[in-house]
Amino acid sequence: MSEIKLSSLFELETVEAGIYRGQSWDLGFRALFGGQVLGQALAAAYETVDKDRVAHSFHTYFLLPGDAKKPVVYDVEIVRDGRSFSARRVKAIQDGRNIFYMTASFQVPQDGMEHQNPTMPDVPPPEDVQSDIDFYQEHFDKIAKPMREALSYHKPVDIRTVDAANSYQPYKREPTRYIWMKARDTLDASLSVQQAALAYASDYHFLSTSLQPHGVAVTDKSLRIATIDHAMWFHRPINMNEWLLYAMESPFSGGSRGLVRGQIFNQNGELVASTMQEGLMRKVEE
Repeated sequence: MSEIKLSSLFELETVEAGIYRGQSWDLGFRALFGGQVLGQALAAAYETVDKDRVAHSFHTYFLLPGDAKKPVVYDVEIVRDGRSFSARRVKAIQDGRNIFYMTASFQVPQDGMEHQNPTMPDVPPPEDVQSDIDFYQEHFDKIAKPMREALSYHKPVDIRTVDAANSYQPYKREPTRYIWMKARDTLDASLSVQQAALAYASDYHFLSTSLQPHGVAVTDKSLRIATIDHAMWFHRPINMNEWLLYAMESPFSGGSRGLVRGQIFNQNGELVASTMQEGLMRKVEE
């Protein structure tokens, strides 16, 4: 298989004004990877706003599992265009059914008061952390067959999980996780592509952080885990061509749901984005 580039995922086909089609990647999961529709929906919304506006936030709901073997159609509704802000609503469709909704807000960049409270966690540098792909290949027998066949689709983002071995160990531990991530191939410098790429990567290893206090491994065959909603705020310009640290924690789980929040830092220690997600987290009888 030829080398797969992350940017190709956000090269959408224009079906007609406000309607776009994106190709799907099969990552070997039970359903279409949520990060794909996050990134593609944001890319579709960007197609309909003026070039001087950048996304500062989006809020989404996952309604139905997507099919990774089929493309996704994105229907963008222009909700509002003001002097400084624009709002878009994006509907993702497969087989005539709505599988996902996004509401995204864009702003003309402006100067204003600034502060940052959180500090970047002290973790090993990315050069000292093994790539997830290398870890998966070393533990090939522990990953599901569909994912073994789909490893090439995991390569476009170089993800390095600090203490990755714990992902396969079913013992209780703190609900925190740290990953380094960057694009393997140089991405276009445009903020729309950079933000779409970060939205895509933001769904990696996120919800499974809620499993850690329960001593349940993500590979547990009786586990059912799926994203319900996902929100993201962009604080500063993104550069996925350089290492970013994704600090995740799960403050709560209950009612067969897990809640996770994330903070994304550049290597200067600047907070560039924040995320929140809630998802289904249930064990079933085999």
